This record gives sequence, C-alpha cells and structure tokens, in this order.
Amino acid sequence: MLEEEEPQLQLVWQEETSEIHARVMGEVQIEILQSLIRERFGVEAFFTSGSIIYKETVENTVEGIGHFEPLRHYAEVHLLIEPGEPGSGMVYETNCSEDLLSKNWQRLIITHLEEKKHKGVLTGSELTDTKITLIAGRAHIKHTEGGDFRQATYRAVRQGLMQAKSRLLEPVYAYRLEIPSECIGRAMTDIQQMCGTFLAPEQEGELSILSGTAPVSTMRGYQREVVAYSRGHGRLFCTLKGYAPCHNEEEVVERIGYLPEADLSNTPDSVFCAHGAGFVVPWYEVPDYMHIEGMEQESEEEKMLRAANEAKRAKQEPVRSLEDYEAENEELKQIFERTYGPVKVYRQDDEEQYQSSAPKGASTYRPAKKKQQEEEYLLVDGYNIIFGWPELNELSKTDIAAARLTLMDILSNYQGYSKCKLILVFDAYKVPGGTEHVEKYHNIYIVYTKEAETADQYIEKTVHAMGRKHRVTVATSDGLEQVIILGQGGVRMSALGLKKQIESAGHEIREMCTTKSDSGKVYLFHETSDDVKKKLDEIRLEKNDKKIDKKIDIGKQGEK
Repeated sequence: MLEEEEPQLQLVWQEETSEIHARVMGEVQIEILQSLIRERFGVEAFFTSGSIIYKETVENTVEGIGHFEPLRHYAEVHLLIEPGEPGSGMVYETNCSEDLLSKNWQRLIITHLEEKKHKGVLTGSELTDTKITLIAGRAHIKHTEGGDFRQATYRAVRQGLMQAKSRLLEPVYAYRLEIPSECIGRAMTDIQQMCGTFLAPEQEGELSILSGTAPVSTMRGYQREVVAYSRGHGRLFCTLKGYAPCHNEEEVVERIGYLPEADLSNTPDSVFCAHGAGFVVPWYEVPDYMHIEGMEQESEEEKMLRAANEAKRAKQEPVRSLEDYEAENEELKQIFERTYGPVKVYRQDDEEQYQSSAPKGASTYRPAKKKQQEEEYLLVDGYNIIFGWPELNELSKTDIAAARLTLMDILSNYQGYSKCKLILVFDAYKVPGGTEHVEKYHNIYIVYTKEAETADQYIEKTVHAMGRKHRVTVATSDGLEQVIILGQGGVRMSALGLKKQIESAGHEIREMCTTKSDSGKVYLFHETSDDVKKKLDEIRLEKNDKKIDKKIDIGKQGEK
C-alpha cells in the first residue's frame, strides 16, 4: 500500500534473506517511514543496513550428470560446467549430437536451464559467471515426458556443482572519496582495513580525491564516518561495480551454514529404476549408474599410475597376442570362436537334408547321441568387482595392480572348485592404440579390452554369441548391464553375490577336508593319482587270477 502511494520506495521482498528492502534517502526518510508504519498499521518496524546478496561461481571444469527414472519415466542429461568470464553471467550452449538426442529435447533442456536461477552449494546463493554446455542426453521413445528432462537437468547442474571447486562472490563498490588533504592518511588507512584498493590520490584545490574499489559489506555506513572525521567537508560517492571473489569466504560460509544435500528442492541426487521401482542414488555414486558413457578424462596422476602399472605387468610377463595364444591352446580358440565366425550348430534343416540325400530304401535309423553335459562359463567384470568388494576397493586406493592380482588369485582358486570356464575381463579402453589381448593365469583366462571398448561392451557381445549355446553367468553390479545380460540369455550375478558364493565354496572345501581328517582312516587310493590306481588295480587282478588257477589245479589233483 505504501509503495502504491510512493513508488520511489521500491519495496522488494528478498526471499534469500527473508527481508523487505526499501530505497530511502537518508536517516530522515527512515524515521518518517517508521512512524508512518506505526500509525497506520500498528506495526513497530525496525530498519537495519540490510544483508549482502552473495553469488557463486566455479573455478574448474566438471561434468554434471542428472538421471530421472521413476516407474514409466525416463531422462538422462550430461552437462559440462566450466567457469565463464567475470561479469558474463550465465551462458548456455549445446554440443550434443542429434543422433544421440533429438533437437526438440535439446531445446527443452536449454529452456529448463534458462528458466531457473541456479543455486550454488557453498551458501545457496545464485550461480553466475558460469558456462553450461549440454554434451549428452538420452530419452525413451515411450516413457519420456517434458517434466522428466526438467528434473534430470536440475539434478545434473547440482551434481556437477557438488564436484566442482566453487568460489563465493561478493558485491563491490567503485567509490570516489573527496576529503580535505589533511585527512588523506586517515582515509587511506580506512580503505586498507576495509580490504579495498585505491589509486594514487589526486589534488583538486584544497581537496584530495581517492578512487578505487571496496567490498560493499565493509563500506556500508562509511559515509557517516567520513562526515565525522572531515567535519562535514568530505563526500563519498559509491556505485555498484559488480561481483568479485569474497575477501572472507570461509567466515561467510560458516556463518550462513548452508547444507546443499539437505536442500531437497535443489537435490543433487538422481533417481534410477530397478525391479519395477525407483530408487534414489546419491550424487557421488551417480557416475557408476549412468546409462551414457561420460566424458571424464584421465588426470595426469591417473595416467602416470596406469602407465607404471602396465609397465610393471609387462616386465613381469610379456604380453602375448591372441593369435600366438590360439596356436598354443586350442580350447581358448573355441571360447573366442565368435571372433572368426559363428559355430555351426545342428538344426532340423540339417536332418531333413541328411534324410533326402540317403539312397531310397536305405534305413534312416541313426543311434541317438548321448547328450553332452552343458558347458558353463563365468564372465567377471574385473574392475566392477574390485570396486564392489570393500577389501579390494581399499587395496586399489594404494595399488590397483595388487588389487587386480589378488582378485585373479581368488578366482583361480574358485575355478578349481567350480570347474567352470572362467573369463576375467579388465577395461583397457583408455590405452591409446591398445588391442584386445588374452592371457592365461593358472586355470583362468584374463582378457584386456581394446581401445575404445569397455568391459561392459565386451561382455555384452560375448554373452550374445555364447548365451544361446552354453550356460553363461556374468558377475557385475552394473544395473543396466544386468538387464542386458538377462535379455541375451545369460545369468546375472552381483559382485556381493559372487563374493558370497566364493566364501561358501571355501567353507565347503574346509568342511570336506575336516571330515576326511576326523574319520581317522587313510585309504591308499585316496592319496594316489589315477595312473597309480590303475597300475595297482592291474596287479591286484593279476594276483587274483593266479590264485584262481592254483585252486583249479588243486581241485583236479584231488579228483585223481
């Protein structure tokens, strides 16, 4: 009501600080406004200097991922968040292929980015001076709706900000201070204490002029001090220059106490779907669940670590090519037969062709073949298992090669018990110019994927080639990968499920050994090889035959 009567007040409700801001001209107008509110509305209003409106930006480049997939909904968005030029505000672009995401969905995502003032994660202040680029996304032809991309976009921004190195910005004044020359020392000291800057003083008659910049938070109320120590001869002119890095960031962040993960209206977490129900995945685990390959690049430290581990492994045992190993082991060639062509399988058409080619009148009877026992294969996603088992995950933080070798030993022992064909697959897709190669470690096969091929892709095509002819089990905790494996005819097993199965096998082996030792009896054939057993059996049968011949001779002599 007062603003309608006096538009110059410009009353504004600040939701961030829960304050009403008014534009007034000095102390006298504040007193008049205060008495007017008391008389007309019966409210005792108090005026303060107001709160500082901070803003935030980022100092490094990160990839933000947002996924929204409750039941019958689907959307995934990948955003590249990078620092912009000071004063540029928010800039939104798209660099996503239309083969991956159609143009109409891309426009919708940009619209959702522009329609909202995004909050930072330090104090919940507005985000600024940041460039956000759409780099990837995925929609479902049946289940995706417009609101799904709104949710995925907002979550992608927040997930990226949680990873980024954020910086708090504060408003800065550009000031001009005119004071008597004898007060210039006091003025320069005050500006330094206010964390401000100034140029060399200029002289205009009896006045000295200082100009520069200073934070709004420290310069508020300085006009009264200038009037006091200059005895009314000094004047201060301030204009808002823009935003600059906050001079006391830690103090402000601690005072505001903003908790980004508790801000449910701006959550960084994503929603995925499994077994017909949606579940929430914390922001720091979202990259493990995403459905689109991320654009995260190796850091220099990771490159050096990977190169050192590969060099160490190459020094221990030279890497053999797939062709060399096939000549050495025919069984391995059968496992990877898919690389050189499909396996010919007996079909009903072959039977008809066989019968038609037989001579007339000839019998078409063929003895039934004994049904061979179905071969069982176990494919293990190596790094997924390492990061899924707590003890191996802890070991990988110090030495990934040691974690890899430990897993190989565990699986080698397990294969001796289960008797399945065990193939352990490791990602090597980040190795420039790398080719797919296979090694044999004791009784299991180790596969290193080629460049630009992940372990998931390798396992998918392996299950597709072998799943219809053999029993194939895949051990991985990747939710999407499990669904694909099930569709290809394979059997899925989680990382913890494999761990429990290995522990159960170890328990059974120990129990079996304990039972044998507790019986107190040791049989000769239990501790001998098959060749020795056969030789001893032949000797035993030969002696029995001699005894029988001797008894027959004695019987004949008795008859005589």
